[in-house]
Amino acid sequence: MRPLIDELLPVYDVRERHRTQVRASAAATYAAIRSADLADAPLARALLGARALPAALAAGRAGLRALRRRRHEPITLGTLERHGFRVVAARPPVEIVLGLEGRFWTLSGELATPPPAAFRARGPMPGTARGVWSFTTREREPGLVELATETRVRCADAATRRRFLPYWILIRPASGVIRRLMLGAIRRAAEHPPA
Repeated sequence: MRPLIDELLPVYDVRERHRTQVRASAAATYAAIRSADLADAPLARALLGARALPAALAAGRAGLRALRRRRHEPITLGTLERHGFRVVAARPPVEIVLGLEGRFWTLSGELATPPPAAFRARGPMPGTARGVWSFTTREREPGLVELATETRVRCADAATRRRFLPYWILIRPASGVIRRLMLGAIRRAAEHPPA
């Protein structure tokens, strides 16, 4: 079966992948992908806060107050969806793919992610980049799942690529750390679900 991420963004400019082993079922792991606090590690929360800080500063006191309010709130897939990501494809309990489109290198990101049908039907709008971020589960044996995440980004044109690639070089190390920490949060939530 072809992965959904390959259907959604087979051609890309950058890609990053990470994986971990989870001692739980695929169904429990998939449920944890949707419910886990992806920023339960202090370092993940700090790195996400650092990414949001320039836009908060640009927005003045209101932006800083909003950032302060969010610093203790859980960050789940639902939170990400409220901030511009969209679930663009899912195949429970195997794969879920989030999509995002905008000018990620700007302070606000200028997000304009199309609905799933439009996301599938056309490429990124001129001047934007399109990102897809998948989580997949693969049962290795009963009670042992490989949980993986993959991020791909495609720029709409050469001018966009020239703007995006320096940004990617700058944020890629932190992005990788955040994704590994998020996998750990999902693993903990799957292995030790709340009573």
